[in-house]
Amino acid sequence: MRFINPKTDFAFKKIFGSSESKDILISFLNALVYNSDSIIQDLEIFDPYFSPKITGLKDTYLDVKAQLNTGEIVIIEMQVLNVEAFTKRVLYNAAKTYSLQLDAGQGYRFLKPVIALTITDFIEFENTDELISRFVFKEKVQNFNYSENELELVFVELPKFQKSLEELETLTDKWIYFMQRARLLESVPETLESVPQIQRAFQIANQTNLTREELDEVEKRELFLQDQKNAITLAQNEAKREKAIEIARQLLNILDDQTISRTTGLSLEEIQNLRYFRS
Repeated sequence: MRFINPKTDFAFKKIFGSSESKDILISFLNALVYNSDSIIQDLEIFDPYFSPKITGLKDTYLDVKAQLNTGEIVIIEMQVLNVEAFTKRVLYNAAKTYSLQLDAGQGYRFLKPVIALTITDFIEFENTDELISRFVFKEKVQNFNYSENELELVFVELPKFQKSLEELETLTDKWIYFMQRARLLESVPETLESVPQIQRAFQIANQTNLTREELDEVEKRELFLQDQKNAITLAQNEAKREKAIEIARQLLNILDDQTISRTTGLSLEEIQNLRYFRS
């Protein structure tokens, strides 16, 4: 068997946001938002795209949106690429989801809390080793909550998860392992198959259950993501090279060519060219 990559937006929506995904999404959210506790018993999945009601606001594209039986609204985004101002976008989408709940004339008491669950395929917070980070409004000095945590941001950073298949213990472990490794598996491991909702997620992700059009869409998304990753890598390498050249120029009057080459990573020929064009 081959499985589609649940980290692409198409696959993520198909697995967690389709009409047949309610039980899967309940298990997934209980695992990631509620630390494997069975807090959510039911939910309603909505169309994750919505246009702004106020002229001038940006449209919002989310992967999954649902309202829980507990009243909270959950918006979920799977993000593979670390784009500029990403954390601001997460906060913007959460705040807009919260503010656009009310129709004209409705009182603020009808506002429901919003949880923004963001799963990243990159490390967003370098200053912590925690796999799951949670952010709420708190008083800055005494650390007490503002109201009833009307906005909560939950981040899951997949690269921080290092457990092997044999080390999986909790429902949280198993769902994150599914997100990380499903694309690389050729069969469903027994440890994951023991969770009915994960077993169903594998069935939806099985390429043999997709139409030709869906497989073409999966391939397009995979190619797009790879192209974007390559573009980011190229830009990073070019930036590092420009920095190395700038450092080398500053060292031309101080060090010999071989030392500058070892210091900056530039070749001797490149250092010599810098000297030549400088003169």
